[in-house]
Parts: sequence; structure tokens; C-alpha cells
Amino acid sequence: MNTTKVVQLVLENGTIFYGKSFGYAKPTAGEVVFSTAMVGYPESLTDPSYAGQILTVTYPLIGNYGVPADIIENQLSVYYESEIIHVKGLVISDYSFKYSHWNAQRSLSDWLEEQRIPGIYGVDTRELTKVLREAGSMKGRFVYPDEEEVPFLDTDSVNWVAEVSCKDVLTYGNGSKRIVLVDCGVKHNILRCLLKRDVTIIRVPWDYDFSTLEYDGLFVSNGPGNPEHCQATIHHLRKALTEDKPIFGICMGNQLLSMAGGASTYKLKYGHRSHNQPVRMVGTERCFITSQNHGYAVDNHTLGADWEPLFINLNDETNEGIRHKTKPFFSAQFHPEASSGPTDTEFLFDDFLALIKD
Repeated sequence: MNTTKVVQLVLENGTIFYGKSFGYAKPTAGEVVFSTAMVGYPESLTDPSYAGQILTVTYPLIGNYGVPADIIENQLSVYYESEIIHVKGLVISDYSFKYSHWNAQRSLSDWLEEQRIPGIYGVDTRELTKVLREAGSMKGRFVYPDEEEVPFLDTDSVNWVAEVSCKDVLTYGNGSKRIVLVDCGVKHNILRCLLKRDVTIIRVPWDYDFSTLEYDGLFVSNGPGNPEHCQATIHHLRKALTEDKPIFGICMGNQLLSMAGGASTYKLKYGHRSHNQPVRMVGTERCFITSQNHGYAVDNHTLGADWEPLFINLNDETNEGIRHKTKPFFSAQFHPEASSGPTDTEFLFDDFLALIKD
């Protein structure tokens, strides 16, 4: 790790931030976004929803508890949200060269270098976040001295879901209820949350025609990028909506279920990426603190007559979930599985499985 090499983070509006290199030193480009989560960098870095993005972490001290061992049980990572790091780069303020944790196997920098992911520390991340809040998420790139620069990356034009989705049908568990899971970039803790509830999961690629399968319930996962690229998924979901089998979607799954029902989505100015997003269940005074990671939202005004909002964000009143008025279909824009973040809404997995008739 060369910790003395000065690196530039160059934004598409011409703003330049300076820092020092850690992890793997190479030029990179992506959409620059920020997260205000205070913990959980191993989970965030392996979250497929961050594909194509340069992640800025606002919490000032990163790396102090190292990185856990990469242990696989039942075909799933025990501590990570996927098999690899998905971010294009990592931007932080203060990197902790010393780490201490009972479960730490190596340093964050060593892990980044192993996975060929560049990092920059020593950046004024609070100022960078202010820029992104005022101007919106934007293209950015890492520029290293004496190395060829890479061009900005138009992440909105890339089908990131196709990049991160599984390529083959995979089966997990041997439970009494068969759940088809449409993998748009599923986090492993979603699979864990389902498996501990006595189910068999049939995980299929994002564009797979699951109507050919026998199943009791349908789950549509989280995933990265613009939902407009997932027209194949939307097409298959529309067929599922003509039936009565329960459907549950999370994050990208909320957007795709909404679009299958006739609604539209739009890009948020700088997205929701944190562990402290408050949402209210519509029609009640029940409020929950949620973990979130999304850059697009459902337009509530475009929901069809058979649909209604299920949750609303209390910060900006954006959509946080939908439900069908008569059929067993619902979704959440936030992450009930957390990992990392609050687990206040994990009960939604129980609600989903309770809809399945014995």
C-alpha cells in the first residue's frame, strides 16, 4: 500500500478533491455517491446495489475494525453481502492503519488491494457531501500522477443488474415453501432472512421467465442502477400480477413491481444511503428507522387505481413501498434485512410468508 501517493478525485463539474492512496492504486471512474452510515463498510462494499459507484463514507474513521474472514456456509457468505466488492472506488476521511476486532482477519486496505479496488483517504468528505447534496450525485474519477487518466463513466446507460445478477438457476434450503427469487443483485442477508423461515429458494437471473417454475411465492430483490434497463423483468412480473401468488419486493424490487403495475420512477437528486431513514406505514402512526441504499424512487402519483403507497419517507415524503389493494402483492423501498443497519422491519419477511396459503 502506497500511502504517500497523492490522488485526485475529479468531479464532472470540475471540482477537485485531493487525498492519498490506499488499497489498490489504479485510475477508476463511476457515479460519486455518499452514505452517512456509521458502521458496516464490509457489508456496503459487497452490496451489489453499489455497482458502478464511487462510495463516499461520511463517518470520519474507517478501517478501525478491519475486515472479517470470507467464510462460506450453505453457498452464502457469512459476513459479506456478496462474493466480491462492487464499488468502483472508496473515498474516506481518516483511514485507521491499526485495526482491532475479534473477527478481523485483515485490514481494509489489504482487502481492497486483493480485490483491485482503489481507495482515497484524507479527503474532506463533509465538504464533498455538501457538494453532492447541492449539485446532486455526479460522475467522478480517480486521477493518479504519471498514470493515464480514464474517462468519466455514464453509469445511467449501463445495465448494472445484468452485470451482478446470477447467470444460472440456483437452489438454497429445503423448506416447506418454495420461493422464486428474481436476482437483480440480491444481498446475501435477504437469502439468510428467507432461509431461516423454512423455505426453499429458487434464485433465478434477472431476465429469467419464472412462469415455467412451480412456486408458492415470488420475491424480487434489490439491485443497482436504472430500473428502466430491466424491461425483461417487468414483462415477467406483469404475467405474475395476473395470478394470485404472493409477491414481495425490496429496493429495486419495489421499483420493478411498481413499473409492472403501470407506475413510473425517477432519479433522486442524491439518493438515500444511510441507516437512519425514517418511514411511516401509510394509514397508521407506526414509524420505523430503516437502512436504505437507492438512487431512484417510485412516483406515487403514477400508481394505478389498484395500487397504493405502503410506506412514505418522513424526510422527503418519497415512496418507500407499495401494496395492491386486493391481491397479496407488496414491496418496500428500504432494506428490512438491514446488514448493516436497523432490523426494525424484518417482520416484513414474516408478513410475506404468512400470505402463502398452506
